[in-house]
Amino acid sequence: MTGAERIRTDIAHNARVWDYWLGGKDNYPVDREVGDQVTGLYPSIGEVARADRAFLGRAVTYLAADAGVRQFLDIGTGLPTADNTHEVAQRIAPEARVVYVDNDPIVLTHARALLTSAPEGVTEYVDADARNPEFILEAAARTLDLSRPVAVMMLGILNFVLDTDEAGTVVRTLMDAMPSGSHLVLTHPTLERELGGEGNVAAMRFWNENATPPITARSRAEFTSFLDGLDVLEPGIVSCASWRFAPANEVAQFGAVGRKP
Repeated sequence: MTGAERIRTDIAHNARVWDYWLGGKDNYPVDREVGDQVTGLYPSIGEVARADRAFLGRAVTYLAADAGVRQFLDIGTGLPTADNTHEVAQRIAPEARVVYVDNDPIVLTHARALLTSAPEGVTEYVDADARNPEFILEAAARTLDLSRPVAVMMLGILNFVLDTDEAGTVVRTLMDAMPSGSHLVLTHPTLERELGGEGNVAAMRFWNENATPPITARSRAEFTSFLDGLDVLEPGIVSCASWRFAPANEVAQFGAVGRKP
């Protein structure tokens, strides 16, 4: 079955709704309807989407410019938009190699937009579920040298792995395969009041009743557990909007970057 044949337009899907919140056009009426409903329940959701994307840009810029990382494994890629991982990385280091991973059929149909590498570098796309890290590693190793540092990007993806133990196993399997000097880049929604997350409760309930895939929030302690064994870079675990930036508003989405010693 092709990616186009797998696309369902009768139910809202995360990648397309996220695209809608970011101002994109790769979405359907059902995605816009659910997106508007969620916005009505949680008005700052558009800010969350934009802050998450801006965090990606700052994190990749740091990793390529300051940490010298030249390999990126971006899991839960989503639909192409401005400043995708390879564009940010190759602007700094044209030789950067990037592997994108997603299992959303509509992302697969747009994968060619993610494969526009600079001539000196490489981009590749893997159609895989984040819950299958062994397959991801096997596929990524065809493009990346896993004996050299890799930045593993998992922005807004572990919230779709509903069991926290399973999510932790996914992260550990990936990072155990990476050498010293590799990095883990994470964002994740939270319900914590200090970041305004209490508004997320009704929105997430509505989402899980009306869209796919189902989603969960996690506490600071649960988010922190995903970074066990890594050196968390300054400023630590913060709203992704505040990571190395002074935003007008914080959002209820944790962000952090950890380095493998």
